[in-house]
Amino acid sequence: MDKLLNEHCQVTVVDNFDPYYEQTIKERNIRKHLNNSGYKLLRLDICNCKALYENLNESYDVIVHLAAKAGVRPSILDPVGYQKVNVQGTQNLLEFAKDKKIPQFVFASSSSVYGVNPNVPWRERDPVLLPISPYAATKVSGELLGHVYSQLHGIRFLSLRFFTVYGPRQRPDLAIHKFTRLISQGKEVPFYGDGSSSRDYTYIDDIIKGISAAITYDQSQYEIVNLGNSRTITLRELMTIIEEELNLKANLKLMPPQTGDVFQTFADLEKAGKLLNYQPTINIRDGVKSFIQWFHADQFSIAKAGDNT
Repeated sequence: MDKLLNEHCQVTVVDNFDPYYEQTIKERNIRKHLNNSGYKLLRLDICNCKALYENLNESYDVIVHLAAKAGVRPSILDPVGYQKVNVQGTQNLLEFAKDKKIPQFVFASSSSVYGVNPNVPWRERDPVLLPISPYAATKVSGELLGHVYSQLHGIRFLSLRFFTVYGPRQRPDLAIHKFTRLISQGKEVPFYGDGSSSRDYTYIDDIIKGISAAITYDQSQYEIVNLGNSRTITLRELMTIIEEELNLKANLKLMPPQTGDVFQTFADLEKAGKLLNYQPTINIRDGVKSFIQWFHADQFSIAKAGDNT
């Protein structure tokens, strides 16, 4: 968003402010955009086709579809809700793109589509996807719907498989944000498994470069592309880095591994490099340091706002 607005693009945002986490957090994240003449916010639900057609009445060059019910674990408790938003909602936007003749569609997919796949690093051409959560299954469905609309209606569809995105304004339920908050507050930190599970953590600035390149990509009609860091970090290593950057020790509450979580994620980036000139540059240490700086500033702004009320 910041990058597009800084480039003087006209950006229309559709968001229903789903109550998955506090609305005030989301509003704080977008506050600086509200007075930008290039920014338009519509509080709409992508599942409401009528509202989309009634309110989105301008000319659009590209849809960047980041809207979804998020999270592997919650999807196990609400598979029907995830199906409705992530599959039907995606089809609604594809129908809108078809009817409004929007030529480009960038879709936020997920590394979770690979499921339990020991053949690392994971490549887009891997023939079998074995998702193990409803959330992951909905992302596979979104990719397949994109292929249908690309073939039938000539929409250029790029599916970007994000690998554990983190950084400023990160969702509060994700590991780096959650660990930082709980350690800072001196609270117990739930620690699932023995710490040997690993993730391909990808800093938000690198992801934004990949999305930006996908917006202008024009060499083929349908592509699936990994956007990761191609370096795996164990949960134990991540915790150590956060402790060191906070200069605090975590009070760990050891827990069994969680249902729906894969043991490792690991992106092969050869295709991303060729198609999008994608080369991640932020390592986990520097990324965590930047996140913690933002976290402290955000907490200060909350405290200051409280003092003024």
